[in-house]
Amino acid sequence: MDDFLQFLREPIAQRSLLACLMIGFANGFVSGLVILKKSALQISCALLPGIAVAVLMFGLTRWSLLLGAVVAALLVGLGSLFVSRTSRLNQDTALSILHTTAFAAGFIVLVRLGLQQKIDDWLFGSIMSLSDSDLWIAFAISAASVLTLLLFRRPILIYLFDPDIATTLGIPSRLISYGIFTLIILVLVSSLQAVGAFLTLGLLVGPAATVYMLTNKPSHLFWGGGLIGAFGSVLAFYLSFPLGWHLGATIILVLGVIFCVAYLYSSRCGLLKQRGKKSSSLQ
Repeated sequence: MDDFLQFLREPIAQRSLLACLMIGFANGFVSGLVILKKSALQISCALLPGIAVAVLMFGLTRWSLLLGAVVAALLVGLGSLFVSRTSRLNQDTALSILHTTAFAAGFIVLVRLGLQQKIDDWLFGSIMSLSDSDLWIAFAISAASVLTLLLFRRPILIYLFDPDIATTLGIPSRLISYGIFTLIILVLVSSLQAVGAFLTLGLLVGPAATVYMLTNKPSHLFWGGGLIGAFGSVLAFYLSFPLGWHLGATIILVLGVIFCVAYLYSSRCGLLKQRGKKSSSLQ
């Protein structure tokens, strides 16, 4: 316990705790979009090829990694929209093909560059290695994403619930569609170093999915998702050090446990409640 208290006094621990709170809230808030969009959203691993190309062209710098990840995710995410609109494939199928191909290419390039150790950090996260500048970048992306969603929430919700009505009302549906993907991609990039490309999808889906088990109100999905994302991430921080667990993995595990509790015990649609209703109806 004394070791943990001593650890909390270190700047690295304070940066990590702040990152958990900030990134957890932003991802949880934006996760409402993922649930309402009903998309598999498999673009997290598409960040890897962008990192690989950026390292190959500009060297291993913080800004090259950030720019490469954003460009690659945008190309794969928005590319899947374009392919689905111009072919017989649906968006999830196009996204699966593009993101697995991009991931394989990125992995090969990074191995050829001799960056095997860095690959583990990019895939599974290394939140303890966040610097002050990394924290400011994450804060800027998180704040911009949340504010954008708050400002344009009404047209976004109209589009998500009924694109035809949105078009009738003069809402630019195609622009909203691309904007949603861009917003989600930016949030994914902001959490890349914290939980990695593999685990960041759980942070971007779990919080709002938990709230969705409890309510149908869209506003609750966003704010409730943000609170659950922040709470789960901070709780994971306090659990990971005493238990000796990887922090990024612990964040996703805690959010998964919270979801399972909601899935079982939700008064609205929990599994145990549904079974109780079936049992009472058979009697």
